[in-house]
Amino acid sequence: MTGRDDATPADGPPPTDLVRTFSALQSVLLTAQGFDDFLGEVTKVAAAVADPPASCGVTIRRGGQPLTVASSDERAEKIDEAQYESGQGPCLETLDTGAVQDVPDLSAETRWPDYRRQALDLGVRSSLSIPLSSGEDSLGGLNLYGYRPNAFAGAVRQHAEIFAAQATTALLLVLRNADQARQSDQLEQALSSRTAVDQALGILMAQQQCTADEAFALLRAHSQNNNRKLRDVAADLITRVSGQPPVPGRGFDR
Repeated sequence: MTGRDDATPADGPPPTDLVRTFSALQSVLLTAQGFDDFLGEVTKVAAAVADPPASCGVTIRRGGQPLTVASSDERAEKIDEAQYESGQGPCLETLDTGAVQDVPDLSAETRWPDYRRQALDLGVRSSLSIPLSSGEDSLGGLNLYGYRPNAFAGAVRQHAEIFAAQATTALLLVLRNADQARQSDQLEQALSSRTAVDQALGILMAQQQCTADEAFALLRAHSQNNNRKLRDVAADLITRVSGQPPVPGRGFDR
């Protein structure tokens, strides 16, 4: 019996490398300052999957057009742009099909001739484009460009695909948190506006000896007649009467 309990499987990435990569991704998730910073750091971690390090870019579609939203270096951006200009290439193929595009040796590749010529001039010898998707929803593509043939063979490709899956999960979490923060900000703004309007209604009720509904009708009429937002009209009234701008509503504790 020849056990391999402490050996690295021949067809899998070294466990220590995966642990190091996942730790780096977790650190990015915890420390990134916003969506753009997160994506930029992800490309740097992904680029280090290959040895020597590759170039990496993340491509999405915005308004029907491909766009590089993050890259590990300037050369990755140029390689992506070569595909956008020619309308062909592995990252566009991945966006269109949702399938991994593995190019082990670009000099022997027969697809995408216009892109191939420009990429070879930029030093690309192999590439790996991996879809970033969750279920049927496509978030974009992670594109790795190597500067020697077969840079993403065997364990390196498996490592890159596992990382892309983990990065997709982290990306969804970042997007969800950003959406929640945006909704919270919008709610705070609405509450602040409501506070100013309520203060202005109280002033009008005291001045005009009228009901809340009548005060609101007066405030709205002034807003419409002057083509100004209701909260701005309310703020002006409060400032004119009290000499101080309206007190904003208390924000949420985050």
